[in-house]
Amino acid sequence: MKYKLIAIDMDGTLLNSGNNVSTRTKEAILKAKEKGVHIVLATGRILKSAVHYSKQLDLKNPIVASNGGIMIDENSNVIFKNPIDKESIKEIVKLADDEEVYCHLYDESKFYSSQKVQDVLDFYSEGSKNMKIDLQLFNNIDDILSAEDLNIYKLIFIDDDLEKLQNFRSKISTVDNINISSSWSNNIEAMGLNVSKGQAIKKLAERLDIDLDEIVAIGDSENDLSMLDIAGLSIGMENASDSVKDKVDYITDTNNNDGVAKAIEKFILGRESF
Repeated sequence: MKYKLIAIDMDGTLLNSGNNVSTRTKEAILKAKEKGVHIVLATGRILKSAVHYSKQLDLKNPIVASNGGIMIDENSNVIFKNPIDKESIKEIVKLADDEEVYCHLYDESKFYSSQKVQDVLDFYSEGSKNMKIDLQLFNNIDDILSAEDLNIYKLIFIDDDLEKLQNFRSKISTVDNINISSSWSNNIEAMGLNVSKGQAIKKLAERLDIDLDEIVAIGDSENDLSMLDIAGLSIGMENASDSVKDKVDYITDTNNNDGVAKAIEKFILGRESF
């Protein structure tokens, strides 16, 4: 099988624990691109962060951001977006306030939150010191949602009390017009209805006239399952969650040991990893 598109998750997959892309991984990606393979970053991250890493890799490639809430082409033109219904946002944020669960919201380039959490900002700046993500604080969610041109593509909720977090997930699952996922053990993510990485990759494949069987997807977390499910070849990281490992066709090495590079070398470049 000649694969024509590789969809690659970022955190826990493309990026190592320092939020960097290894030299070996970058070289493998660029060699795959030289062979005519489309390289697609498919991430839960905010679009601005994904664009930053794409430029670091010198890819000029399509990007799926906010778990499929927004997608741009190789020229940075928006080709798909599905923001969350504003009434649903209000309901969810109220539930987060009531349950005292930290919440922030994404548009294309900015975070919105009722409080500043430095760990979140530090996470986004790690590995990309010259990129700054703006944070806009609000007292009332209506203060930001009143802007007509505002599109929110993802809400993320973080709490180290996992029982509390799962109880909160059960409550927001009753809210209309949203899709719920997770990218780390201590977070929950909410997007618009039917929004997922898999749906976005499907739309991109149709646009590029690529069959699903010609797609490779690589990921590590629950929010990657939708694209792993539709890909002709699904690859999980050694550091992936059990829910991913149980469903993929192949398990590569960890994100800290060039797992993405080894998968590309094996299935795209035709040489065994070491």
